[in-house]
Amino acid sequence: MTTVIGVKFRCSGKMYYFDPENEQFDRGDKVIVETARGKEMGTVCASNREVDDSEVFQPLKPIIRKATEQDIATAKEYSEKEPAVFSQCKEKIREHNLEMKLVQAEYTFDGSKLIFYFTADGRVDFRELVKDLASMFHTRIELRQIGVRDEAMICGGVGVCGRTLCCCSYLNDFVPVSIKMAKEQNLSLNPTKISGVCGRLMCCLKNEQETYEYLNSSLPNIGETVYDKFEGTKGEVKELNVLKQKVKVQITLDDGTNEIREYHVSELTFKAMKKVFTDETDDAELQALEKEEEEELEQRTQEQEVISVPEEEKGEANRRRGNKNHRPGNAGGGGRENGGFKKRSHNDRKQNGGRKSFNKNRDKKVPEK
Repeated sequence: MTTVIGVKFRCSGKMYYFDPENEQFDRGDKVIVETARGKEMGTVCASNREVDDSEVFQPLKPIIRKATEQDIATAKEYSEKEPAVFSQCKEKIREHNLEMKLVQAEYTFDGSKLIFYFTADGRVDFRELVKDLASMFHTRIELRQIGVRDEAMICGGVGVCGRTLCCCSYLNDFVPVSIKMAKEQNLSLNPTKISGVCGRLMCCLKNEQETYEYLNSSLPNIGETVYDKFEGTKGEVKELNVLKQKVKVQITLDDGTNEIREYHVSELTFKAMKKVFTDETDDAELQALEKEEEEELEQRTQEQEVISVPEEEKGEANRRRGNKNHRPGNAGGGGRENGGFKKRSHNDRKQNGGRKSFNKNRDKKVPEK
């Protein structure tokens, strides 16, 4: 078992585990932690507790310290700058005539990085925009493309139910939602009625899915032949009430007339079959909605992002590194993955069996006369 505390950086974001290092933290405390984005200030949402080692990704990063009054004032100072930064970035986007929608501008805790979140239909070439922003704000710039679900989570809003959106109130992560869930819950398959404000399938379809799967497993299909346990009459299923577990059956009487009777599922016998869902709406519309859902999930796993370093920081870093062959845009210095070209040393060539020759005649042995 490992002792951890849970920290959130947004009210509705994921909870991350950190090592308290034998210090007691209470829920609601502000703490300073080290993340992949640098130093961040988060809020403790789960006090000291022990969790199984399998739930923790090692190595577990420690809490740097509790946030002081100065830390809170610094974070507030940078958050007050964000609206002005947001407006300036929108102006630059219009100047460059880029097809992208800016969603949020966010400073990191110490102001060492400025992150812009945006949505776009496809990939956007914003290299010139990044250069302008870096020269304007004199800090590291990161532009991150997000999906429409993330946009709804950041901006917030009210759903068709009249309550605050699930994604910005209590959801920690987005779960895959499919048309099959709406069919299984006997909902209208009109895309406008089962879509949220983000234009994707409503996340709440997942909430009762397990319950409906369990209840549907004991019901017959529409159109299936069933038998009355007590009278032995045969009929065809016309309607189902999943929650009440009741079935409306059409029975043909001896005089040839049809009668609709309602039974509880326990009063009927039928052959257990795999559940079949009928579709009365336009398949093309539903397929397009499902395709958008799949693209959204792929986009979340492959975010487009660019990190830029101001030119003065690049020059100072290169002087410290002694890199004479620095290429513009190569803040990492030399690696192919950073946009540069990695040179092979003499020892590397020697270990790999020497340099291969492309001139056949040059390495050909000449017989002695």
